[in-house]
Amino acid sequence: MTPPPDDDRDGDDGAAAVPEVVELAITDELDLHHFRPADVADLVDEYLREARARGLRRVRLIHGKGTGTLRRTVHAVLGRHPDVAGFALADERAGSWGATLVDLHPP
Repeated sequence: MTPPPDDDRDGDDGAAAVPEVVELAITDELDLHHFRPADVADLVDEYLREARARGLRRVRLIHGKGTGTLRRTVHAVLGRHPDVAGFALADERAGSWGATLVDLHPP
């Protein structure tokens, strides 16, 4: 029996899959739970640049409590980012140690 012709309806042309680019709305909050840990550093960097360009002065990054790995990655980026004026873990109302509040330099 001969296999049916490949009409490429499933999009598989034998090439390596290219990750889909997802455009996010820029608000004063970014929940990092939805992203791969390997992508977080670049994502936070790009998000902060765009947030500042749009005139946001304070943002909240939600990294969760977990083991602290994601929080350490986020804080490492914040510590060297030129758009960051300061940052601190959120208070109880804003997520406690599962979120970080970031003050940005004015645009």
